[in-house]
Amino acid sequence: MSAQSSSEISSAAQPKRVFVVGATGYIGKFVVRELVARGYDVVSFSRERSGVGASTTADETRRELKGSEVRFGDVSNPDSLVKQGICGEHFDVVVSCLTSRTGGVKDAWNIDYQATRNVLDAALLAGASQFVLLSAICVQKPLLEFQRAKLKFEEELQRSGLIYSIVRPTAFFKSIAGQVEAVRKGKPYVMFGNGELTACKPISEADLARFMADCLEDASKQNRILPIGGPGKAISAREQGEMLFELLGREPKFKNMPIRMFDVIIPVLSFLSKIFPKLEDKAEFARIGKYYCSESMLVLNPHTGKYDADMTPSYGSDTLRDFYTRALKEGLSGQELGDHAMF
Repeated sequence: MSAQSSSEISSAAQPKRVFVVGATGYIGKFVVRELVARGYDVVSFSRERSGVGASTTADETRRELKGSEVRFGDVSNPDSLVKQGICGEHFDVVVSCLTSRTGGVKDAWNIDYQATRNVLDAALLAGASQFVLLSAICVQKPLLEFQRAKLKFEEELQRSGLIYSIVRPTAFFKSIAGQVEAVRKGKPYVMFGNGELTACKPISEADLARFMADCLEDASKQNRILPIGGPGKAISAREQGEMLFELLGREPKFKNMPIRMFDVIIPVLSFLSKIFPKLEDKAEFARIGKYYCSESMLVLNPHTGKYDADMTPSYGSDTLRDFYTRALKEGLSGQELGDHAMF
């Protein structure tokens, strides 16, 4: 079933009312724009100061989310969600694009679980019948706190009685954009091992937003966990680097980092965090670093225990080559890594 057009939705007696949280996030703002373009009645919920380093003002947020009604409050506060977000009104669908900004231990449980749970409670209060959740493909092998927090919420959503769509994308373009500027300026492309340890099917923010919007009307995407990647074959870190150099017309230049370095860093930080609790997140960030350098963002085949590119669905038309071409020509505005930067 294809996504409904704006005209189809507009011709209905009354468009569905959709409440979106995480609306100012990297994916959230594209989801809002897509829902608005399709004719839904959208309310976006955001902090008054949002974005990386809380640098986005309320007026800027309203401009970014034009076409939706923007309400301000705090998803971490259940009263704020109810009084400043839901406002005693009925909503048909709630869409959550919430994700912890750092992946730190407390941040993960506060946002990936508790704040998202607050949103589910608010959805039930608002009489919603459907909930669309942005999750992550990496939760299928949970070794990190944010993955455990996301899984705990996923399980509660599935038991809630609401129609649910749990969308688990592979890597975003943003997550592999961190080295574009460095390579453009002549630095080598950094990779772990031989660059073939991991692979992914990266998806653009616009394509992912379209896929999530499809979930509102497409019955085949409801009451399901939905791993999703972008178009084309899976691509390794080495192939990502080779593509960058090819587009720049240069010979590839790589810097190989030993993945075993994490096996030294992680135990040391884990031990020290027991003495100095402030180091707890540092240890978790090291574990996150090792995970993304050693685990593919693809579907994990339950029969073989291996990542399987063929089992990872593809969607959309925007390729990584398209993204790199734009980034090298126009820069990375809107792709700022913020707290997630690794290189």
